Amino acid sequence: MLDKINRFFPLLALIGATTAYFIPQWFIELTYLIVPLLIIIMLAMGLTLSLDDFSRAMKQKRAVLVGLILQFSIMPTSAFLISLMLGLEREMVIGMVLVGSVAGGTASNVICYLAKGDVALSITMTALSTLVSVLLTPLVIDFFLGHMIDIPPSAMLISLVKIVLMPVSVGMLINHLFRAHICKITRVLPLVSILAIVMAISIIVALNVGQFDKVGPIILLAVVLHNSLGLMLGYCCCRLLGFNHTVCKTISIEVGLQNSGLATALCIKFFSPASALPAAIFSIWHNLSGSLLAGYWSQSSTE
Repeated sequence: MLDKINRFFPLLALIGATTAYFIPQWFIELTYLIVPLLIIIMLAMGLTLSLDDFSRAMKQKRAVLVGLILQFSIMPTSAFLISLMLGLEREMVIGMVLVGSVAGGTASNVICYLAKGDVALSITMTALSTLVSVLLTPLVIDFFLGHMIDIPPSAMLISLVKIVLMPVSVGMLINHLFRAHICKITRVLPLVSILAIVMAISIIVALNVGQFDKVGPIILLAVVLHNSLGLMLGYCCCRLLGFNHTVCKTISIEVGLQNSGLATALCIKFFSPASALPAAIFSIWHNLSGSLLAGYWSQSSTE
């Protein structure tokens, strides 16, 4: 089930993006749905989590801590440096840094499963990075972009509490109280998240049709470099620190795959639709690159 869902996601995302590019009028009036869609994604994540997922962090404290540090250092720093290197416009720099400053993506757990990584560690890291991002994301964004734009950290913090913390917490509470019933729908939750992400991508593409011809190729290059650096440095840093191959590839996936849906929502709410373009492209690309890497790692026995 997980395998099939993950493999179809890039195709669905491409279909949605292509449809939005050629028929933007179908999506352009749906901007107001982006935040509710993200809340649905976060609620679905919460419904798959339990307190046991967090208790596992105590058993793998070093791996979790290293993963979180790499997550919130490699990704925003590389996003900022790549933007400067490629001479991106201001709106694109904002979008790149926001993608780099959010938590790990919800797709990382599926990719980790396909790559034969440590799924329990992946789930723990995704959950913790999501909760930690409520505080860290505004601070990281202000650190890298504070000299360029006026960042409203307190307003962003409040939005993250509403969009991330509350839905995840509610989902976890429902799962704790009604686990027997929630287990019956667990298999469809990834599909719900995927459909919500595809819709969000389509809306962003529709809003930025005029931007694609001008900045599409350079933003695609920036996104590919960003994602590749996250995956590569995440793995290499962990290898240098003495972790085994399974932990290294798990942390690599967690670092390289971002919650681009959250970045999209923050861009739309606090900046502009144009700044959300890197997040939309990242959402498509990181699932494609993650699937290819998982395919390679699933056949690899390197330890």
